[in-house]
Amino acid sequence: MVFASLIFLFLFLPLNLLLYYSTKNATWRNLILIVFSLFFYGWGEPIWITLMIFSATVDYVNGRVIEKYRGKIGAKIGLISSLIINLGLLATFKYSSFIVENVNGIFGTSFSMPHFALPIGISFYTFQTISYSVDVYRNEVKAQRSYLKFLMFVSLFHQLVAGPIVRYSHIASEIDNRKEKLADISMGISRFCIGLFKKVVIANVAAELVRKYMGDNSAPLTMDALHDLSTGAAWFGLVMFALQIYFDFSGYSDMAIGIGKMFGIRLPVNFNSPYKATSIVDFWRRWHITLSRFLKDYLYISLGGNRKGPIRRQGNLLITMLLGGLWHGASWNFVVWGGMHGSYLVVNHLWGNLLSVMGLASLKTNKIYLIIMWGITFIAVVLAWVMFRAETFHGAMNLYESMLGLVPGIEGGSRSALVLQDLPRALAMVLVGALVALFAPNVQEIIDRLDRNVIGRQTVLNKGMERLQVPVTAILMSFALVLTLSSMNRVSEFLYFQF
Repeated sequence: MVFASLIFLFLFLPLNLLLYYSTKNATWRNLILIVFSLFFYGWGEPIWITLMIFSATVDYVNGRVIEKYRGKIGAKIGLISSLIINLGLLATFKYSSFIVENVNGIFGTSFSMPHFALPIGISFYTFQTISYSVDVYRNEVKAQRSYLKFLMFVSLFHQLVAGPIVRYSHIASEIDNRKEKLADISMGISRFCIGLFKKVVIANVAAELVRKYMGDNSAPLTMDALHDLSTGAAWFGLVMFALQIYFDFSGYSDMAIGIGKMFGIRLPVNFNSPYKATSIVDFWRRWHITLSRFLKDYLYISLGGNRKGPIRRQGNLLITMLLGGLWHGASWNFVVWGGMHGSYLVVNHLWGNLLSVMGLASLKTNKIYLIIMWGITFIAVVLAWVMFRAETFHGAMNLYESMLGLVPGIEGGSRSALVLQDLPRALAMVLVGALVALFAPNVQEIIDRLDRNVIGRQTVLNKGMERLQVPVTAILMSFALVLTLSSMNRVSEFLYFQF
């Protein structure tokens, strides 16, 4: 089941809210959330519910073991057990075929491996359960004693299939003692509507244009697929894909955060206007924030972080980003994507050090310099998206060739004609996407302005506008919802479901 579907909007979510608020008993509310979450997750493939429950059970038990034997060998056994079982599940279902294929290619062997379908959300809930066990081992959180509460933490349908990656410490207090408020429900609905608008009205339209210019994402981008893809169409399609993946994933995150707030659960912010970034370091502080924090806290720092000298620091960055790329999928394309961003980060840090040594650190506040750095950062990010869009490494190389104009005889191809044919609509899409991504306040800023608590801390003049807040918000959200629903001609899954 997906958020942007009529059955979710008009049956599943309203019924869940109705039953949840029909009782004040915390245990019953937790049970209602668990039942609805399991139903949501098992909508397409019910069999995967057992795997998710198994993963949750493993870390619930290991968390109790770690806390009971803290400081003793038993705690280490509990942590190692969690890592082996969770990473083993991830390796089996996500990477086994990839590993066997590469072993056969390198050594000339002919090992075979049964094909495993990828359980939706396994990359996300595996990271969540691992982080819980590690945090208990580090004595940063207390082990959850209630199995039902822990299962609710893992299975919450709001974030189960595509994040945000929620650390137990972030919502531990709300699992044990939530305080639902009417204002939170209102803000949650507002955020959900904004996310739905981003997905259906912007991301889906961008996806349609990307398919026209660059072909269906299910088909590898081979040379044959690019024989009539002009340089302009290649660049235009890739910029559209950059808009698609941002509005698709951030839209999902906004919907997840909004749903969480409706139930009194505050999920962490996952995006902060990443395309406004003026450096790659800045980009990764804004893009998929919960993944960035996970990689930093559980991988980069564990490797030594920046504590063992500059050379080791850059190596740790590269390793972290390579594995972060591999987390996205069992493909060399994702590894290369991670390697590109790792290299970007290394260059970014070296450039910052060079400016400091040369006494030019003040440039970082110069407006012209920041505009130039924004352009370089955006182009670097877009170039790396090629590895996401192409199904194969060969297809990615072909797309780079088209972008550089190295494929002869295609400027008048049929895809070039498509660009001209859809030019008004495409330009409007780029304009809307650019305005929202680059100049408009992001969703968190909008929600903060709508929040009465924030308004209450502002000037007397702004307080006088508070009376208009509810009707204006209702009108804007109703307009956005009507426009969104009128655009929902088919159910479209979120891009990050595949990860």
